[in-house]
Amino acid sequence: MVEPLSAWWGQQLVLCGWRFSATPEAVWTSEEARARLKALEVPDAGELGWRLLEAFPSDMPDSLRQLEALELLALARTAGWLSEARTRAWLVRLLMAIASRFTSLDDWLKALAHSRSDAGWTRGDDGFFEASLALSRLEQEEAGVTWPRLLEALEGRQPVPATELWPQGERDRVWMARAIFAPWVGGTALTSTDDGLCEASDSGFDAQGHWPDVQRWLRDTWAIRTRDELIRLLLWLASQGHRYGWDIDSARMLSASQDERDKWLDELESDAASEEAERKAQGLAGTPAHAAASAELAAAAGLEQGPSPVAYGELLLQYLDRGEPLEFAAWDWLRLVDLAFAGLCAGWLSREEGEDFAAHGIDLLVRRYADWQGVARAYQRGRSLFEGADLTGSTDSDWRPLMASPVTPLRCELHALLPEAIRDRSRTAMRQWRSDSRHWVLAIASIREPDLLYRQGLPADVADARREEARQYLNETLALDTRDGVAGMARFWLPAQAHHLNQLAADAARGGLPDPQTPFGRADSAELERRQRLAVCHRHPASIVMAEKYAFYLLMVQDSRDFDAGELAQCAERLRSALCRFYPDAVRLLEAWAVWESAVPELEDHPLVNEIRWHLEDPGSLFHWLDWRASDWQEPGERPSLDRFTALALSGPLNSPCWGEPMVEHGRGVEELTGWLEGHYGLANAEMLIGFLDFLRDAGDRDEYQINYGPYTLNRARLDNEIDVLESGERGEDEQVHLDRLRRVRDNEARCNELDMAAWDIAQLVDLAIAGRQLGWLDAATFTAYLDSAHAMARAHYGSWKEYARGLFAGYAFFMGDTDQRDSFLRGFRDVLIQWLTAAPPLAGPWASLDFPGARPGHWPALHLDTLSGDARLLH
Repeated sequence: MVEPLSAWWGQQLVLCGWRFSATPEAVWTSEEARARLKALEVPDAGELGWRLLEAFPSDMPDSLRQLEALELLALARTAGWLSEARTRAWLVRLLMAIASRFTSLDDWLKALAHSRSDAGWTRGDDGFFEASLALSRLEQEEAGVTWPRLLEALEGRQPVPATELWPQGERDRVWMARAIFAPWVGGTALTSTDDGLCEASDSGFDAQGHWPDVQRWLRDTWAIRTRDELIRLLLWLASQGHRYGWDIDSARMLSASQDERDKWLDELESDAASEEAERKAQGLAGTPAHAAASAELAAAAGLEQGPSPVAYGELLLQYLDRGEPLEFAAWDWLRLVDLAFAGLCAGWLSREEGEDFAAHGIDLLVRRYADWQGVARAYQRGRSLFEGADLTGSTDSDWRPLMASPVTPLRCELHALLPEAIRDRSRTAMRQWRSDSRHWVLAIASIREPDLLYRQGLPADVADARREEARQYLNETLALDTRDGVAGMARFWLPAQAHHLNQLAADAARGGLPDPQTPFGRADSAELERRQRLAVCHRHPASIVMAEKYAFYLLMVQDSRDFDAGELAQCAERLRSALCRFYPDAVRLLEAWAVWESAVPELEDHPLVNEIRWHLEDPGSLFHWLDWRASDWQEPGERPSLDRFTALALSGPLNSPCWGEPMVEHGRGVEELTGWLEGHYGLANAEMLIGFLDFLRDAGDRDEYQINYGPYTLNRARLDNEIDVLESGERGEDEQVHLDRLRRVRDNEARCNELDMAAWDIAQLVDLAIAGRQLGWLDAATFTAYLDSAHAMARAHYGSWKEYARGLFAGYAFFMGDTDQRDSFLRGFRDVLIQWLTAAPPLAGPWASLDFPGARPGHWPALHLDTLSGDARLLH
């Protein structure tokens, strides 16, 4: 250091009660310097950065703050918070500022006295007055470094650029982004131990100096106690944060009416009251919401909404009304950088890990904002929503020391903070944290359940309550039993459903959808409008529609902890591989999902399009950081051939559509099936079922009609006489059934005398064979044989789905018993046949997308590979 400057520096520190030394950095020991810093309310290097900034305001500086800065520089250098070069740069900049403002030492001392007086100091309280007199005498005696000698030492120097006052190494600049929390002044070099974690030593990172109480801060502010919790929270801030909920609410309220907005505020208030009541019930009254949250959500004050959801809602609506930009992401990404630094100081992150997370935050900021002004405004809006009070008006006051100071670290352009090498290393690291296929399940399922994104990174234990919730869901909703094993998950992978949607979309785009007019009436106009929406989907594979449900089911199976974890990981890997096959990147997948969700939403009254598009537009979304490299091609479930799917569809609306290959089931599903077979058909075992299936194949109800009722159509007098006889006498149950059927022959109900009713036997044959396969009463070969028989019968008897539907309805109507609900059942069956024939709604059944067995091809080919095999017309 230039000796005159150092000596003048030492002289001024006498005003602070120091003994004179031409080398002020050597006056104190390191321990003494840190103790004095703490006494001066500078407990860490972050506060030091703020104090140095305050010595260089954009307007008239306070001379007392400049003197304090001189003292802090000496102490910080001794404590190891500033390198020698950085200390010299700050000193020169500070001395030049003082010398440019005052013409003599006396002017400088008078300004200090006035500043002390304004601050409420009194003469003689700490020796300042005596020290001032002593310096004045030295100046008069031209002893020591006088004011002219100071000016001479500074002569010809240019003001030290702000960039030289702050660390400029490639690995240091990432910490500039946390300047709003604590400007990064640098310090000794960062090193790592063999295990990758930071070590405090003379040559290493001084955690005590940079953030001595960091672990307490992490615990009290964020409820973080371990490295694993920290990593999960860092990934959450990057990929979702608070901005997700705010953005979704903004999108909803932007187009909402005033009544809808009022209702939303009422819901916020009601939810807050329910949450408070729950906390009281748990003995947690008075504690913040995060204290009562489950461990799974890593709840913390930093994660939960501010103290008043209603205040948040009212403020968000104010933003909408006044046209405030709806941009809040800087609130999450700046805190990501700050939290990464905290993890580094706590010794929970290695140097590279900390830099990678911080660089990721900057990477995301650069993608969203052009400059620091945009960052500041977005951060302030987010902070306002979090605290439930409008702080956007205080952006200038909060950020002014940074934005306006001539020595601000933010003189560096936002995009210049991130060197290419560190950016690339950070991107690789972020993908590595999400590299296992478990994150695909989390990402897809999080559209329904956003809190799942707290689980990124290292796996966490599932809370007991969540585990029980998952078990209940598997039992009551999916009927999935532990005896099904992980192999049972295959029945929830429905490529035939995806094929059906793809085919409808291709037909809709080219005007080839089925005629809305059917033999049973016209399709509902609203459903026809929904069906036409599929036209915009024809370029997007539909597999994401089934993959979304499959991922959610897989997650619930994982959470139950009742199935083999290794096999579940294989399911997740197959899910990844399948989606990578149909969608080359996150953008294509999310675009497809948004388009399909708008056309066929899971919940008609609450489509998830906004949620999906948020992930499409947010650069931090987990979807953009998944590993898109597919492993060996294998889907989570079997993909049936087109003929196989057509054969399964012959069961028609007798049951729910069969979108996939039936599998052997266990548990509650078995109980329901056996009860249905025995109650409706009197079939109690496999032998009885096979006998009945053979009957349906070889004779069925169609033969009974031909033998017992067909002849009456040739002799009307005999028919009328038979009816009169039965009506005039007492009748048992069998006679009543016979009479009812004779009346239907007489009235030609549902055209039973004109139509081939074999479809009734074929549909039952397929429906019962599916049930038999699910019960394990039919092996794969036997099941296939029955499907092949049904396919051949349909081909032999009919030429189109309309003819098949007429025959099915005629058989259904003819052989149904005469009950009080008969008319209602028939109307319902007619309505569902209309839906199956017209695909209105699209997922009613698959007839509209399939060529009837043996019929000429009549559908447009899809434009992608997301189809079933067996169709030679597909474009590959």
